[in-house]
Amino acid sequence: MKTMLIFQNKSIPVYLTDTNKQALDKLSAVLNRKLTTGKNALKKCIASLISVEIIGSEATLHSYYERDTLTISLY
Repeated sequence: MKTMLIFQNKSIPVYLTDTNKQALDKLSAVLNRKLTTGKNALKKCIASLISVEIIGSEATLHSYYERDTLTISLY
């Protein structure tokens, strides 16, 4: 399933394997927290975010540059 997330005034497509509303809420909270307290590599990935893929309790953050793509835990 595909849905859109508004983050940093950008619409970001989020691909889900399940229709889990809690995962979307958790993703938004984690991204906001990591943007302020995360390491530089994670901040760089979030700043250039183009899509997110959620499988189970993990979110793969896809950025403009493939080498900046990261997977984070939502829980």
